[in-house]
Amino acid sequence: MQLPLHEQFLEQAKAKLSQDHRLLGLLAGGSMMTGTMDEYSDLDLVIVYDAAYLSSIMEERIQIAEGLGHLLSAFTGEHVGEPRLVICLYGPQPLHVDLKFITSAELTTRIENPLIIWERTGEISSILQATSPSYPTPDPQWMEDRFWVWIHYGAAKLGRGEIFEAIDLITFIRGTVLGPLILMQEGHLPRGVRRLEEHAESELEELKRTLPVHDANSCYHALKTTIRMYQRLRPASDTFIARSEAEQISISYLEHIYDTIIKNS
Repeated sequence: MQLPLHEQFLEQAKAKLSQDHRLLGLLAGGSMMTGTMDEYSDLDLVIVYDAAYLSSIMEERIQIAEGLGHLLSAFTGEHVGEPRLVICLYGPQPLHVDLKFITSAELTTRIENPLIIWERTGEISSILQATSPSYPTPDPQWMEDRFWVWIHYGAAKLGRGEIFEAIDLITFIRGTVLGPLILMQEGHLPRGVRRLEEHAESELEELKRTLPVHDANSCYHALKTTIRMYQRLRPASDTFIARSEAEQISISYLEHIYDTIIKNS
């Protein structure tokens, strides 16, 4: 379902982009693609351009964004490893729009099949029909190799009294490990903690216990819950190597920090 604000922006964008001969199409992903839009949804848009104009397009990303509406603020996505992305806030009624600039060749490697809002020729349709999307699935070994190092790191932060650092770490683990594992268990794409309240009701009460307040004791118990959930959720395979010694030592270190510093504080 398109809402009036989103629909108006898309109409303006189509009209403006179609006038630029370098541009080949406008696509939409995210909640618009899945039909789950609501009043809080942003727009995830892909602008496809002719590769011959790569330099000029990349230099003019912000200017192109300015031409699509009343741009309040915008910045490029290097901080998330995606320089092709321009993250925008339009007004006066606020609307968040992500604009990703790609060539038609880059469209062959994608995580979803976007909706075609506008295309200059049939090239984009042909590419989407001839190729398939592939969403990256978390590697259990990647998680296992890192998880116990992170637990030791969190325990050390508690020992030093760096509670904000510990809270940030627990939040990171929830979004990088627990959220994706839960979502995959429930048959959904592993998108961090997106829509966990909707998709993973059976896990919510335990997951809430990974939310600490600014208190060392609270962080300790949140880390303990994080560990229990990971131990239960981590998938095993014939090639999976459990870092059992790292697990034992990291948990023992966390208990040492609790017994010597936190419990009696």
